Amino acid sequence: MTIASNSASKRRTVSLQEASLLEGPILLLRRIRGFHHRRSLMWFACVPLALFGLGVFNLSAHAADLPELNAAFLANNLWLLIATILVIFMNAGFAMVEAGMCRQKNAVNILAKNLFVFALAVTAYWFVGYSLMYGNAVTDGWLYFNGLFFDPAVSPELIGEGGLVPTIDFLFQAAFAGTAATIVSGLVAERVKFGEFVVFSLVLTAVIYPVSGSWQWNGGWLSDLGFIDFAGSSIVHSVGAWAGLVGAMLLGPRIGKFVGGKAQAMPGHNMAIATLGALILWIGWYGFNPGSQLAMDQWVPYVAVTTTLAAAGGAIGATIVSTVTSGKPDLTMIINGILAGLVSITAGCANLTMAGAWLAGLVGGVIVVFSVSALDSLGIDDPVGAFSVHGVCGIWGTLVIGLWGFDIQGDGSALGLFVGGGFSQLWYQFIGCAAYGIWTVITCWVAWKLIGSFFGGIRVSESEEISGLDIGEHGMEAYPDFASAGN
Repeated sequence: MTIASNSASKRRTVSLQEASLLEGPILLLRRIRGFHHRRSLMWFACVPLALFGLGVFNLSAHAADLPELNAAFLANNLWLLIATILVIFMNAGFAMVEAGMCRQKNAVNILAKNLFVFALAVTAYWFVGYSLMYGNAVTDGWLYFNGLFFDPAVSPELIGEGGLVPTIDFLFQAAFAGTAATIVSGLVAERVKFGEFVVFSLVLTAVIYPVSGSWQWNGGWLSDLGFIDFAGSSIVHSVGAWAGLVGAMLLGPRIGKFVGGKAQAMPGHNMAIATLGALILWIGWYGFNPGSQLAMDQWVPYVAVTTTLAAAGGAIGATIVSTVTSGKPDLTMIINGILAGLVSITAGCANLTMAGAWLAGLVGGVIVVFSVSALDSLGIDDPVGAFSVHGVCGIWGTLVIGLWGFDIQGDGSALGLFVGGGFSQLWYQFIGCAAYGIWTVITCWVAWKLIGSFFGGIRVSESEEISGLDIGEHGMEAYPDFASAGN
């Protein structure tokens, strides 16, 4: 016969270091006064259940006040959520294009900037930017504000009219703010300090971009004037490009970029990644442009088609010109040609015919090749051609509405000079381009200067730039197991 021992009283106490994943939380709670007994633990376990029940009760109470969700409301909000995800995914495309077109020793820095800047943009835009862009008028037409953060409440009227809930509208607009900040990264690549770039991105997305965006998209003075920018060739792309150009000029060119007054080629380290990034951006643009319809209606596929045709035209135009000028088709110019075509159609994707969209993209692809050479001749170092793509083609995409645009979603009347619409629309477009350029250059020059003065400059040291920002700014390498030849 076996005699049972008092194993419970003699069982060795398990230390916290030896505890399993299941035992660890219980041991921690037992060390807190009041949680030594099982009954206390049972009551504590009821807390999350009670909170969940309270949340369900509150949601039910609010839901009881709202009408039944209709098909238009669900379709519009679902479509904008999908479009928002596509625009957010564009951050991956921007990161891959920039990293691939720059040198290996700076890849980690570029990826970190592109990844972190979206987190910054969403936070700054949530805190104050969205209110500055879509708040109530403080100075009618020029300045808007509605307090910090935003009200996510959904009204019965909004559901009945098939409108957008505030939360999904915020997400979509925040993704656009992040795009403007990401464009800056390409222009200042390979020599800007990470921390200083972070501070500038906060200022851009919290104040500079939202204030200027309200002039058009919140019924401001440019909207009253008759200016058209459907999805942001000027509002998003040129603002980001002007902001980056000011930073690039204050930073100066990279070491070795100009020798004897001549621009030297500094090839990117991974063209496969850059090409994949371009394709990701092309796909993401179907959220950027069709999503700006802000509803799921018959015009969404039309905008998608004009976007596609412009991208195709841009690729063709850039390939032909680069082949003629350099003797062989340049992959970097094909990439930039696609992006140039996409930027060129962003303002007018709802105001150009299909043929007009393709032609706008084709001209954008031609322009971008000559613009890259022009910036080099001016001694401005733009590592990935960001200003040529987003700035020059952003301006072109805005002006083209005044050349051969139509009121396609309205009465179909001609707007452009070449199609019988007269000169007025071209003049409005010119004023808008100038307004965004002047505002962004002045405010960003002040911001860059103040940040540089406060932090002791915005450029890394010469030794850090030579060794690479990956090691100097982040203490790691993108490819530690591979030889670093070509840096």
